[in-house]
Amino acid sequence: MPTSQPKTIYLSEYRVPDFLVDHADLRFELFEDGARVHSSLSIRRNPDSREQGSALELNGDSLTLESVHLDGRQLAPGDYDDRGELLVVPSVPDAFELQVVTWIEPQNNTRLEGLYKSSGMFCTQCEAEGFRCITFFPDRPDVMARFRTRIEADKAAYPVLLSNGNPVDSGELDNGRHFVTWEDPFPKPSYLFALVAGDLVEKTDTFGTMSGREIDLRIYVEPRNAEKTAHAMDSLKRSMRWDEETYGREYDLDIFMIVAVDDFNMGAMENKGLNIFNSSCVLARPESETDMAFQRVEAIVAHEYFHNWSGNRVTCRDWFQLSLKEGFTVFRDSQFSADMGSPTVKRIEDATLLRTAQFAEDAGPMAHPVRPASYMEISNFYTLTIYEKGNEVVRMIHTLLGPERFRKGSDLYFERHDGQAVTTDDFVRAMEDASGRDLGQFRLWYEQAGTPVLAVEDDYDEASQVYRLTVTQSIPDTPGQSGKKPQHIPFALGLLDTKGADIPLTLAGEQSTGETTRVLELTETSHTFEFTGIASRPVPSLLRNFSAPVRVNYPWTRDQLMFLMSHDSDGFNRWDAGQRLAVEVIRELSGHAEAEVDPRLVEASRTLLNDREADQALVAKMLQLPTEAYLIELADKPDVQIIHHARERVLKVLATALREELLACYRRQQPAEPYQVTPEDVASRSLRNMALSWLLHIGDQEALTLALEQFEKATNMTDQAGALRALVNSPFEAERGQALEAFYQQWHQDPQVVEQWFSIQAASPVAGDLPSVRRLLEHEAFDWKNPNKIRSVVGAFAGQNLVHFHDQEGSGYQFLAETIRRLDDSNPQIAARLAAPLTRWRKFAHVYSEGMRKALESVRDKEGLSRDVYEIVHKSLAD
Repeated sequence: MPTSQPKTIYLSEYRVPDFLVDHADLRFELFEDGARVHSSLSIRRNPDSREQGSALELNGDSLTLESVHLDGRQLAPGDYDDRGELLVVPSVPDAFELQVVTWIEPQNNTRLEGLYKSSGMFCTQCEAEGFRCITFFPDRPDVMARFRTRIEADKAAYPVLLSNGNPVDSGELDNGRHFVTWEDPFPKPSYLFALVAGDLVEKTDTFGTMSGREIDLRIYVEPRNAEKTAHAMDSLKRSMRWDEETYGREYDLDIFMIVAVDDFNMGAMENKGLNIFNSSCVLARPESETDMAFQRVEAIVAHEYFHNWSGNRVTCRDWFQLSLKEGFTVFRDSQFSADMGSPTVKRIEDATLLRTAQFAEDAGPMAHPVRPASYMEISNFYTLTIYEKGNEVVRMIHTLLGPERFRKGSDLYFERHDGQAVTTDDFVRAMEDASGRDLGQFRLWYEQAGTPVLAVEDDYDEASQVYRLTVTQSIPDTPGQSGKKPQHIPFALGLLDTKGADIPLTLAGEQSTGETTRVLELTETSHTFEFTGIASRPVPSLLRNFSAPVRVNYPWTRDQLMFLMSHDSDGFNRWDAGQRLAVEVIRELSGHAEAEVDPRLVEASRTLLNDREADQALVAKMLQLPTEAYLIELADKPDVQIIHHARERVLKVLATALREELLACYRRQQPAEPYQVTPEDVASRSLRNMALSWLLHIGDQEALTLALEQFEKATNMTDQAGALRALVNSPFEAERGQALEAFYQQWHQDPQVVEQWFSIQAASPVAGDLPSVRRLLEHEAFDWKNPNKIRSVVGAFAGQNLVHFHDQEGSGYQFLAETIRRLDDSNPQIAARLAAPLTRWRKFAHVYSEGMRKALESVRDKEGLSRDVYEIVHKSLAD
């Protein structure tokens, strides 16, 4: 596996597979010391291949080859070449059966790719290239086969045996063993193969489809998690109904299964009919999971279910097309979540992630288009650009076409390409053909990396009552790309009059339609738009509902921002105006330590706290200050310590000035029992915990009493963890320690809650200094083999606790480098993902950048660096 010079793979070099697999018949013999895999493949030459006389090449990784048979004849070692990563059979007929037997050791598979063991359970993770760790196979997404899988194991230890499709046979074997055979009637690529064997509890339900079929729904968990499945099951049924109503997509198998696994590199996997989930993404009950966890479970269950069509029935031709399934499916699950809750809040959450993290990715050394042109290790391209920016690209198509024509486009896409492995061009072409729109220029969103910047200027002619708006777009250079072409950008805007009312928008030369939000289409470097009939100078509301993943530069005054916060009919832009105002105030303090906090921010926050008529979910979002990560992203050569202290100062001024309002807000926000995950109740708990956190931040004694009472009497994890987090980030050291110990003793047997306990400490600027984080790594509950534990400590420290991670002595950077080097040998996927905070070393002020660079170099110099980490580090350090 390790290599010093991994090969770069280019989209331009794609060629169709030389061989196709029509059927794969697999038999797994599972034992405690390993697994024997019998593979029988029906193979034929691909008539579309130009290499009709080529040798058969099958991918493999960490396999022990025991035998090879061709059409029933055992091949001698000279008849094939086992190269480790390739099994080559030089001479094969045009159509044949190939039988291969391999031996693997799942119990020693710390990479968690292919077949491995988690908590005594056998399970698989085959995306992107994990199937080659199970048996030799043409492991690429455009080779689609029908799979039949027989699993044999000890019945007492592994009573549940699962794979894709429908069960077709089962029975008893000698020596206390048993078997189950599964058959998937739909062709699929090997990355969608799944297998699970374990001692699991089965939770069942049914779903009636729109055509009258009854689907058997099953969720499998370890016995200790049996009471945590109800929310996931309800989410699954809501997802199935929504996909029928919104996209006309009905589920196609007789059974849909979900399995919860503790050790998993990703969030979940959409394997056909057998979704395998990270336990943290499927298990939820009010006592042990927060509101955020409930919403996350619903979204991820929906995402993986929606993949049944956008990913499984229609899949990717090659891994460069990854956003074909992921971007489209994230768009679908975002639509679903918006329909299930608050659309405005969902849009704010999506945009926050994009503007904080994906924009940073776009501006860093790993910047790549939504459809990359090359990669070294495909695992490194499961990125925010692929998922979140890919989602925004699909959303823009939806905006440009409108809901009705977009639905026609998705129907055509599914009908035209069902059972095929296709490209992003095929998706866009279906949208064009169904709508009659030319999206030729729009395709640049798939090809060009970087975040477009829109510079907006305006002027108002009182005499002619004409308002002119000039929008100029530019796209910064990114690695390997410069001199980029203008993109097709849907730019939604409104104009507010002096009373805050929306003005009907009429462009020069048009008849009035009464519309108050217009989607302008930017296609040139610069456009000037003239709006007529504007009686007084308006306040512009730009990029409404975040209509495109771009930065907008416009010189709003602080009074204008307060005006938009109070009056804009677009909820997203009301929130955005508040964020811009807070950013300006914090920046002012960052540059001038003696500056006072602008009282307009205090009064705006006071107004929000006292507004009981407004959407409380939106109020909760508007009261949150911009994160340090976002402030850093907006800055040029940021000084992290200065930004941290400026933000802290603003928070303390607000909490001190608004003490009475915060106490009143806390007391009136009392969600009704029993616990519900409604937008109203979620908003109420969010406001309550925010008020408590702000008050404890300034050491308020009355708030301390309230926090201790909430911690002890909470009936749900949102309130208990909210009180704990507020205590951990407060100056009350004794109470902090007592609460942390009490929480751990109460929940030490629940791994998911312990992960919360870890992350609350590791992310805390008060309690999460580096020595404390190192102690967490030595805690009895920490496990270096479990990705969730690693993320909850190391990931939380490096990604959220920025004041300590960016210690000017560089100790945080060296700690992360140590962790990456350690994990590179056991789980290179996780090691590579942890490296992300170091990759943008050029972004920061010199006092930070040198330490980050040295940390990266120490990782680079590790002997036998994995492909995963090699690519990240070498691209980050390249000139």
